[in-house]
Amino acid sequence: MNAGVRNQFSASITEIKKGDVMSQVTAKIGEQSVTSVMTTDSVNEAGFKEGDPVSVLIKAVHVLMVK
Repeated sequence: MNAGVRNQFSASITEIKKGDVMSQVTAKIGEQSVTSVMTTDSVNEAGFKEGDPVSVLIKAVHVLMVK
């Protein structure tokens, strides 16, 4: 898949929490984890399983920091 995203990381899926409509997929990048929320249909269509290698593409419109 081609994507116009500059922040790309190689990772592996560590956990999938499936719901009826939405699911949460967590992947490990080095010592850090990142979690994505997506439709359960998308998780099933992609065939994601724990342990699968994936590319994590991060595109943010806003990055906020608070103290």
